[in-house]
Amino acid sequence: QVQLVESGGGSVQAGGSLRLSCVSSGYTSSRNCMAWFRQAPGKEREAIAALYSAYALTYYADSVKGRFTISQDNAKNTVYLQMNSLKPEDTAVYYCATRRCGTGRYVDPNAYNYWGQGTQVTVSS
Repeated sequence: QVQLVESGGGSVQAGGSLRLSCVSSGYTSSRNCMAWFRQAPGKEREAIAALYSAYALTYYADSVKGRFTISQDNAKNTVYLQMNSLKPEDTAVYYCATRRCGTGRYVDPNAYNYWGQGTQVTVSS
């Protein structure tokens, strides 16, 4: 079974940057399918970035495209989310997730069966 632990969240001012990390333990594969989600108070959990290395697929939500970058270091079993030009609307709990690899449903949280506990990101104006 896979365990995921996020870190790197915090409080920043608008325009600032944060780098989130998600470390995997347990069974891992170089052919992995990873995603970052976020959930703001009163809102649905939404996919913001996905990296499906097995299929050379990268996804970004329109709201973060050009500002956020997802990457991974297979040797460290870690996936990253570099967040630049942060806005107050980016405030949320951020989660990393993984699943049995497939080519579809990469933005559907129900497709993922392993989740981290989340890390809070707060962006003030």
